[in-house]
Amino acid sequence: MLIANNLYKEHYRAMPMRHSIDELAGEQTRFLYEWKMNGKWNCLGAAAGNTLSAMQPGSAEAFILEHYWGYNKISETKTYEYQVEHISWNAGQVTDPILEADVTRLYGSKFKPYLSVQPYSAFFADGSEVIVRAAGKILYPPALQVSSAL
Repeated sequence: MLIANNLYKEHYRAMPMRHSIDELAGEQTRFLYEWKMNGKWNCLGAAAGNTLSAMQPGSAEAFILEHYWGYNKISETKTYEYQVEHISWNAGQVTDPILEADVTRLYGSKFKPYLSVQPYSAFFADGSEVIVRAAGKILYPPALQVSSAL
């Protein structure tokens, strides 16, 4: 966390965490991940089908989960680019997604309208180890100020 925050300008925080994994009827498993923030437990989870399969090219799952480049804004004129390597993941059907969190405190008020409603989609993947490789910084020229006076 210290390296990511200081070297790559990430904004990670350490919090107490816990999790539970419970087998359900109908070939499903419920995954629940919780973190304690400001004295209150927040949670993210869902029930996922136990049968996993390769993601279909062009699917929403592939769009969200199968990307291999990351970007992090360092300043108004600099963006850090990094490459993420991992095997192709398998996905399972998700039911009953849950997010009970202080969205405003966690992500900022701009995210509250989107993360405080029933989700449009939820994804589950088996995941794997990843390798993160530094690619470099992308520099942008400062935005030009355009006068509105004629």
